[in-house]
Amino acid sequence: MTILIGDCRDLMPARGPFDLILADPPYGDTSLAWDRRIDGWIALACAALRPTGSLWVFGSLRCFMATGARFADAGFRYAQEIVWEKQNGTGFHADRFKRVHELVVQFYRAETRWRDVYNDVQTTPDATARTVRRKQGPPHTGHIDAGHYVSHDGGPRLMRSVIYVRNCHGRAIHPTEKPSPLLEILIRTSCPEGGLVGDWFAGSGSAGEACRLSGRRYLGCEIDAAMADRARARIAAVLPFHDGGGA
Repeated sequence: MTILIGDCRDLMPARGPFDLILADPPYGDTSLAWDRRIDGWIALACAALRPTGSLWVFGSLRCFMATGARFADAGFRYAQEIVWEKQNGTGFHADRFKRVHELVVQFYRAETRWRDVYNDVQTTPDATARTVRRKQGPPHTGHIDAGHYVSHDGGPRLMRSVIYVRNCHGRAIHPTEKPSPLLEILIRTSCPEGGLVGDWFAGSGSAGEACRLSGRRYLGCEIDAAMADRARARIAAVLPFHDGGGA
């Protein structure tokens, strides 16, 4: 569990290959001095990723609309996205909906087949008490293959793409901190146990906390030295789990 201090473009590429890369770069949606889109990191991340690995990137729709072509140009292929729903958000304009969500988009290397990418589909135990089958894809999906799974008596079902997790408002140590439980879902889905997670914009170290709780190795990079120290302290405070022993 290490956090490097400096620019991820300089420090992270040589530290791979990574089983999973997490990235929460500045979105470039505001006029704040630190909120400037970072150039060049996407291609470096692609090269530092294992063929079986993937990249999860946080961002707003506005950000992805402006930068989407860069992922394809860098050698990435789109896999899927989830919506993180939070209990409160930001009202940038008084005459528009209050934004209480963010996007997290997954990419994988274009030369790799999706079936070869590590993907441990997460489930939730809240299915209704009946058998659920998806036998046929709806007509508007065209030639996308229909999948299926079975859930008995309220057992597990596939986790839905809109995930509600409370944000860190009031207790965050970083202005754009992401909740550790949300990151743990992404890590368990896309990194094998014992695999290496690269956190290219480490911020508060919440991904490192999630890695420690889920049994994955972690390497982060943060350009702000003071924030990196706080992130290291946060990760160090997470007690490791041990088998056996008394109370």
